[in-house]
Amino acid sequence: MAEADYVYCWVDGIHLKVRLEQDKVCLLVIIGVRADGRKELVALADGFRESADSWADLLRDAKRRGMTAPVLAVGDGALGFWKAVRDVFPETAEQRCWWHKIGNVLSALPKSIHPAAKRALAEIYNAEDKTHAAAAANAFAAEFGIKWPKAAAKITDDFFKAFEGRLQPTAPAASEATVPAEPPPEAARSGAQIRQLAFWGAALLIAAVAYFFLR
Repeated sequence: MAEADYVYCWVDGIHLKVRLEQDKVCLLVIIGVRADGRKELVALADGFRESADSWADLLRDAKRRGMTAPVLAVGDGALGFWKAVRDVFPETAEQRCWWHKIGNVLSALPKSIHPAAKRALAEIYNAEDKTHAAAAANAFAAEFGIKWPKAAAKITDDFFKAFEGRLQPTAPAASEATVPAEPPPEAARSGAQIRQLAFWGAALLIAAVAYFFLR
């Protein structure tokens, strides 16, 4: 791993439905992407829930094996990993995973609203640049926020964290009810590339779990 400099890393904690020694165990998975686009399984281990200690142990082990800080880590909103990565690799930027975000938004909406919500969400993550993404996020909040404020908040509260791959690390905190009209400068990553990252991240996580059980 000493020669592997990962630009992006996907992380996830996959919870098992079986009970092992009465503890709630989950699989902690890290998938890395090199600068040339190659994707590799970096680490796979079992942990207690998704605790910061479990993630920190896994990250420290990867660091001891030669892993350097990735430019960007992509994962859900679980606080354990983000606390751990700030401790082990404080220079790594954070981005929320759209796969998880879409699921979280839909879970806060009635099923009858899902088709319209999915179309509105697609306008956000398919946006060609930061300005269009911010406008689409504000449109989503305006359409669904009055009846379902929790669903709208899942988009607006951490908007910039969902687009860190396209934004500079100095993005202001998106704590307001709506997305600011002028987001920070854009990095060179298109909506199509973001979608491809999300797809391959989910596929590789599934493959990692299959490997864990079939090895």
